[in-house]
Amino acid sequence: MEKDKLTFDIIGCAMKVHNTLGNGFQEVIYQRCLAIELQRAGLDFGREVEQPIYYEGIQVGTRRADFVVENKVIVELKALTNLEDVHLAQAKNYVVAYRFEKGLLINFGAKSLQYKLIFNPCLNSENSKIL
Repeated sequence: MEKDKLTFDIIGCAMKVHNTLGNGFQEVIYQRCLAIELQRAGLDFGREVEQPIYYEGIQVGTRRADFVVENKVIVELKALTNLEDVHLAQAKNYVVAYRFEKGLLINFGAKSLQYKLIFNPCLNSENSKIL
């Protein structure tokens, strides 16, 4: 599946950060640097955006998304040696719970930047797989 321009731009910003810093820093450092790159790219975003979590229509809590970009893509950051299935499940749950069409899971902790584009299966059955 082809990435759209917005997710392509977000991944490009993340690649710039990873190419500049490499791996080995805490997640918050990558978050701050990605905010700089998103701003330089002219993208509208919120950082640490609090989102409500619902259970059967009842708000049961909140969770802070690392980034919400252009009010279209939720971005979850990690700084781990390698992504595991639990991290993909977490990111997919956020996309569904926050009712976004898609999300990006980006890991700065590996030698090469890792990213996964995640689609909300509840909103678009054609795009219900994780890439």
